Amino acid sequence: MSRLKMNAAEPAAYRAMIALEKYIESTKLTTRHKDLIKIRASQINGCAYCVDMHTTDARKAGETERRIYNISVWREAPFFDEQERAILALTEEVTLITGRVSDTTYAQAAKVFDELYLAQVIMAIITINAWNRIGVATELQPPLN
Repeated sequence: MSRLKMNAAEPAAYRAMIALEKYIESTKLTTRHKDLIKIRASQINGCAYCVDMHTTDARKAGETERRIYNISVWREAPFFDEQERAILALTEEVTLITGRVSDTTYAQAAKVFDELYLAQVIMAIITINAWNRIGVATELQPPLN
């Protein structure tokens, strides 16, 4: 069964999502940090469309294949620095939220980022989770080419 196209079915809501995405793009978050957030949340949420899009974007921005392949096992991989590990841990806990983000994860993120950057990280995580839920609910598929 074909599912709806959110931008056509509810254009006002879609425009609001685009505005939130534009805000994220205007922040001081590094491209690498945004890419890690988008890829890891999309992996967890099972959004093939977003995983494909954001790994492609990360490669174009200079991310290595090796690091991309190891995002899902970042705890065991030596390729991620302290800030990236804090971002990946926070991304996982916000994405899989079951009532709260642990004090340990939050404290680690607060240790390596100032309050503004941390707020922007959290908003980026929330934004990609919203996009993932749209993609999964409407069964968006990556292009075959």
